[in-house]
Amino acid sequence: MSRERFLERVHTRLDDLQAQGLYKHERTLVSPQGGSVVVEGGREVLNLCANNYLGLADDPRLVEAASDAMERYGYGMASVRFICGTTDIHHELERATADFLGTEASITFAACFDANGAVFEPLLGDGDAIVSDTLNHASIIDGIRLSKAARYRYATRDLEDLDRVVAEAVENGAETVMIATDGVFSMDGFIADLTGICDVADRYDALVMVDDCHATGFVGPGGRGTPALHDVVERVDILTGTFGKALGGGMGGFIAARQEIVDLMRQRARPYLFSNALAPGLVGGAIAGLSLVAAADDRRAQLHRNAQRFREGMTAAGFALRGAGHPIIPVMIGDAATATEMADRLLDLGIYVIAFSYPVVPKGGARIRTQMNAAHGDDDIDRTIEAFTAVGTEMGLLA
Repeated sequence: MSRERFLERVHTRLDDLQAQGLYKHERTLVSPQGGSVVVEGGREVLNLCANNYLGLADDPRLVEAASDAMERYGYGMASVRFICGTTDIHHELERATADFLGTEASITFAACFDANGAVFEPLLGDGDAIVSDTLNHASIIDGIRLSKAARYRYATRDLEDLDRVVAEAVENGAETVMIATDGVFSMDGFIADLTGICDVADRYDALVMVDDCHATGFVGPGGRGTPALHDVVERVDILTGTFGKALGGGMGGFIAARQEIVDLMRQRARPYLFSNALAPGLVGGAIAGLSLVAAADDRRAQLHRNAQRFREGMTAAGFALRGAGHPIIPVMIGDAATATEMADRLLDLGIYVIAFSYPVVPKGGARIRTQMNAAHGDDDIDRTIEAFTAVGTEMGLLA
């Protein structure tokens, strides 16, 4: 195919995305991330779509910690970890992460996408099997594809189907079976039933891997995530997560597990071996973030109050919501173009939200995924509900 024909095909695909209302436009911020942000043009709006659950992304203590780390160690490491990219604060961050989560050890990556891309291939081979929830995050799906293990899927949050599929994997001769699940399904706001998943795993002597990106820092006792929420910390074999959400909103991911699993990751995990070490500023900020989050019961309480107030108000207004017990609260719209129009109208009213559509969510399942923030107060939540109600009424989405 000629270069011209290739570029024509690319243009056609882009035009199709525009026509279907699936084209994703990036809005530009000119302020720090926070409960309110300033968008290009100078307008301040309430932010209801950040992963900044505890409102720490612009916390001066994190900025100072990151700055101090850069003053001491420089801007970047210019190396992977095993050559000359490991500092004492990398080890400090990994110890602090493991201690916070109640695991023996942890290992850091450039992002949790890399952590999930790393975890399966070194641990499982062609005689093993991975059983994955159908709604797992794309990074888990991509990570599984890199492994030679047999792949199975079970209906999302369906323990009977999980039991059936794990039994099938065992009957097919799998030496080791690993169940992989999101701790929180980020497009829907549902928390995985880790107690039930661990019960199934125990029946077949299977391993359990959990991606807890949308839980670490604010779900469960002390914010220690979904394993702590369900009291199954000792029964979860591998936990992955991120420093880029509630733990300060920077960058970086991790795998937390038993020491020997982490040791093998250091030797064989390709995203670890072939990617630069986390920059010192990110490491210093993440260490400070873990310390702040450990003492953030007041922020966690505010976050959950906000979620309850928003869910109750939106339900009373007549909106269809998904999720339960989590500050991710999707407002279901259905049509992609309608969801995009609603998000644009809400921005006009000072509410920053984003429409999610295919391929991020299933076709016909477009939604506006709102995310609560501990930096918001009652007036902010009420103002948001009023704006949604006004736009929903204007667009004929409410009875």
